Amino acid sequence: MTAVATAPPADPGLLSSLVGSSRPLSWVNTGYPFAAAYVLVGGGLDTALVVGTLYFLVPYNLLMYGVNDVFDYESDLRNARKGGVEGVVLSSRWHRATIVAAVASNLPFLVLLLAWGSVASAAVLAVVVFAVVAYSAPGLRFKERPFLDSVTSSTHFVGPAVFGFALAGGTLDRVALCALVSFFLWGMASQAFGAVQDIGADRAAGIGSIGTVLGAATTVRVALLLYAGAGLTALGTGWPGALAALLVLPYLHNVWRFRSLDDAAAEQAHAGWQRFLWLNYVTGFLLTQLLIWARWSS
Repeated sequence: MTAVATAPPADPGLLSSLVGSSRPLSWVNTGYPFAAAYVLVGGGLDTALVVGTLYFLVPYNLLMYGVNDVFDYESDLRNARKGGVEGVVLSSRWHRATIVAAVASNLPFLVLLLAWGSVASAAVLAVVVFAVVAYSAPGLRFKERPFLDSVTSSTHFVGPAVFGFALAGGTLDRVALCALVSFFLWGMASQAFGAVQDIGADRAAGIGSIGTVLGAATTVRVALLLYAGAGLTALGTGWPGALAALLVLPYLHNVWRFRSLDDAAAEQAHAGWQRFLWLNYVTGFLLTQLLIWARWSS
């Protein structure tokens, strides 16, 4: 029998590669925190809201994930998770174009947001953008620095909320502080749990992470403690915001089953990570209803 040659999969064009590299599934995870914080602390339905939301929806994610895809190319080739909604394997032919597109798409938005803001909001934005680049860029690579990886990753998602808060001129009172700290602990927990599934691949590649240092079971338990801390901190927001504490329960349930996971079976945590990705949408919907209630009841 004559073998039939199979053509290799077509290399996506530049536009498709850029969109895929920006992780469309995660756009809302950064655009929503900015918009919610901006509106809740008194920002109006104005140009700054529209521009800021658009920035944190797409260009910001292209900068965050595009830089990651360029400098993680070799490890992504060996990562079975890559190639779908959890991240593309960005063809090397598009690496330079991705960096150029990320910078070019970010600069106009950053100029406007800096011009419209205050010294405080400018400082926040500078930290947020630095954290995005430092996570993956050579010479910094915060993603390979255990524990700093969790802190930096959480900054990627809490940072837009803090910037929205600062841009709208919010006052950092107890309620705001508890909400932001709760969100930050949730972000650290999520990154730590996400690192568990890659323990084997990271160790083989000589990449450090909170998971490679602590091991699977301990990292999962740290994630559980951080999720619980996020829930307890949310109680400090008062009624009805304290109801947000209940939203960590599904995350605790999702992670709990992996609390004794052996390092050799760390990849099994991927099933929990897949549930986490979709759980975020349910949580976001419920949180939106709670925020609307809180706003109207105040």
